[in-house]
Amino acid sequence: MQCFLEDSDKKQEEDSRVRNWVSDIREAVYNAEDIIDMFILNAQSLRRNFFLKCGFKKLINRYKVGKKIEALQLGLLDISNRREALGIKNIGEGRSRSAKNQMLQGLRRSSPHAEEHVVVGLEKEADELVNQLIGGDLRRRVISLVGMGGIGKTTLSKKVYNHRQVVECFPDCRAWAYVSPDCRPRDVYMQIIKQLVCTSTKDQQVLEMVEKLQEHELGDFLHEHLKEKRYLIVLDDVWSCRDWNCLAKVSSNDPDCLGNVFPDGGNGNRLLLTTRDKDVALHADACSTPQEMQLLSKQKSWNLFCGKAFLDHVDADRYPPYLVQLGREMVDKCNGLPLAIVVLGGLLSRDMSHTEWRKVHDNINAYLAKEGSQTGIMTVLNLSYIDLPSYLKPCFLHFSLFPEDYVISTRKLFLLWIAEGFVLSAEQADQQSMKVTAEVYLNELITRNLIQVVRMSVNARVVECQVHDLMRELAIRKAKEQNFFRTHDIEDPLSSSTSNSSLFSSKCRRQSIYSDMERYASVEHNTPYLRSLLFFNLGHEICRFSQLDFIGKCFKVLRVLDLEGVKVESLPSIVGTLIHLRYLGLRHTGLKLLPLSIGNLRSLQTLDVNNLKQVPNVIWKIQNMRYLYMEGQKYDIPLKIDTLENLQVLSGITFKQWIQNNSSKLTCLGKLKLEGRYELVEGVEFWKSIA
Repeated sequence: MQCFLEDSDKKQEEDSRVRNWVSDIREAVYNAEDIIDMFILNAQSLRRNFFLKCGFKKLINRYKVGKKIEALQLGLLDISNRREALGIKNIGEGRSRSAKNQMLQGLRRSSPHAEEHVVVGLEKEADELVNQLIGGDLRRRVISLVGMGGIGKTTLSKKVYNHRQVVECFPDCRAWAYVSPDCRPRDVYMQIIKQLVCTSTKDQQVLEMVEKLQEHELGDFLHEHLKEKRYLIVLDDVWSCRDWNCLAKVSSNDPDCLGNVFPDGGNGNRLLLTTRDKDVALHADACSTPQEMQLLSKQKSWNLFCGKAFLDHVDADRYPPYLVQLGREMVDKCNGLPLAIVVLGGLLSRDMSHTEWRKVHDNINAYLAKEGSQTGIMTVLNLSYIDLPSYLKPCFLHFSLFPEDYVISTRKLFLLWIAEGFVLSAEQADQQSMKVTAEVYLNELITRNLIQVVRMSVNARVVECQVHDLMRELAIRKAKEQNFFRTHDIEDPLSSSTSNSSLFSSKCRRQSIYSDMERYASVEHNTPYLRSLLFFNLGHEICRFSQLDFIGKCFKVLRVLDLEGVKVESLPSIVGTLIHLRYLGLRHTGLKLLPLSIGNLRSLQTLDVNNLKQVPNVIWKIQNMRYLYMEGQKYDIPLKIDTLENLQVLSGITFKQWIQNNSSKLTCLGKLKLEGRYELVEGVEFWKSIA
């Protein structure tokens, strides 16, 4: 079922019938997971029961599971029958161009003649790009503009394409082609040929002849036409390395091959390529440095907004102060994304009344995200999501759990992805590579300009990252469609009507809590199959012992529990019943002791805690543990850990605790951080243990 969901993911974007049908399949996947996890939970609880009635309860448990599986199979059969009744063809048959897909590409199709009159903040970038096009060596170069959707790549390309110096440098052989996510080389070649072949009667006959050629023949024709000329070709919106290879006819076995469609005549030929993926730019020309576009500063954002909202171009200060104030607040919400600013300015220019501006101000995300409009920002950004491979989509959706403008530690992010099951190594048993694979996933999201880098280490690895507000809004919309997560925000007060009912769908898999713990704990929880629970921005209130009991009682199949920053007095022993828990985050909670029941968490992979008085000597029971962080122990008491043969990271153990263990058993350990002071004898023992 999971494989089917991966295959059908792109198809459902085009067809509402497929979307509804896929939703039913996803529901069946959730049901199957729930049946398995609940069976394991019940079997584990019965294993601890030594009464005679235990055997009878086991039979009842198996009978109930059997009935649920039968119901699931009947549901799947019904789903299969409905596919035929709805006329849904086999998923993955060809690359069909649905009506919606064609309409979207029509709206996105770019033209160099529709140049923007209000262009702000691109003067320096334009000058650099012009110099690269008309100067430099005479080899054929592919110059790339890279950036997230809506950042202005096409706008800058148009400005440069029509620049006086560029026109003079390439007077007879310039062409602009829009590529699109549904790359069709024949269409691209025809766009270029029609611009390069004049419209005289003789050349019109050539065009008629050319239109009858096959795709490979068109490529050969274009090569011959360009061979003796100095040309500039703009390829707008190239999505993948595969698309570039198809257009340039580059052999995938020989990436250094220049291709046979765009010849290198040694006379300064240039291709200007726009893409959202940095890897595409580097693949097209490894010798040229891609020009990465940046978000606008606050002042440049405001200048662009004024040029769009105040159509008479009068100084904004001559407008009522209340409009200027509202305008500045809305521009700040756009976070420097030019498309969002242009859409917002165009929307507000139609009605300059305070009432209209206030209405847009109070519902800005809804206005910016209008799906049906030509300039709907979500329509543009959604293309980046559709283009993601299936293994990256849950990783991108996971960013929807984090609060707006939240700076995310990549160490924590990787561990969460592993616990969620998003990261799969080449071989499931090869656990060592999973953190490396998670880092590869993040870097791919960054090169696709979906995620922003905040801080890098000295060896150029990403340490902190965050997501643009509008990208986060896209992730939230997609996540809600799939019951991937829900948030509980302090800004959404709980009414009396919600106090006695669930805030979330019973099938919701993840919850992200932005309100205080007491308020959240008081709500009735009807999400028994919740897999992840994360808390943010909870202030400094002390959480009473009893308040955390509801987590163990209501969320019995929880896999991820992150209480980082929640000020708690102690952790209830009921947490030890969460046998499916893989990640437990307790950093900066103020906890001094952990309950002994934590030793029952046999599935736990990550324990992240700091500043405990002492770590309970039951950790040795958690043999699935891979990442153990326990910095800042107050008391140096014995701690057995040499049974944790899967342990990969151990941080915070003292020298004395380390040498009391048989470290030769920890063959998977790749990172070790020790604390405390040691005597000379202990130092010798430590070096022996490392050897």
